Amino acid sequence: MLQRIQSIYLLFASLVLFALFFFPLAHNVYINDKPSSIMVTGIYQDVNGVQQHTQSFVALTVITAIVAIVPLVIIFLYKNRKQQIALCYSAMLVLIGYSFWMAQTVKGAAGSITLDTSTMGIGLFLTSLSIVLIILAKKSIQKDEKLVRSADRLR
Repeated sequence: MLQRIQSIYLLFASLVLFALFFFPLAHNVYINDKPSSIMVTGIYQDVNGVQQHTQSFVALTVITAIVAIVPLVIIFLYKNRKQQIALCYSAMLVLIGYSFWMAQTVKGAAGSITLDTSTMGIGLFLTSLSIVLIILAKKSIQKDEKLVRSADRLR
């Protein structure tokens, strides 16, 4: 059952979450009068044309890696579809909490500066995309479960 569409959805959800390490959460934000980018790994400031890592977000980095691995783990539980569905619900709840924590971290790092559409990075929207992909995977797992139950009735 590894070749099913839900495996593709869960793989893409994991890849999208790993992409948080490459895309900024906010960019062109001025912190201490220096243009800065905020990523899940920390704050990068532009000093003399060179990006320097000025502050680290260790907890956010570790949790991002763990959250990104969860959809991969769900893929390999294909023999127990009910557990897969339960873990999909759990992953969605964790991602909602993670998104809130990430937004609060960006808000705290930016200080009194308000973020608008020109300063928001792609990273802020990636968790929403991964939640949508997990929802699609859950629906596909439920379809498989329904198909297996109907086939068992025919036996």
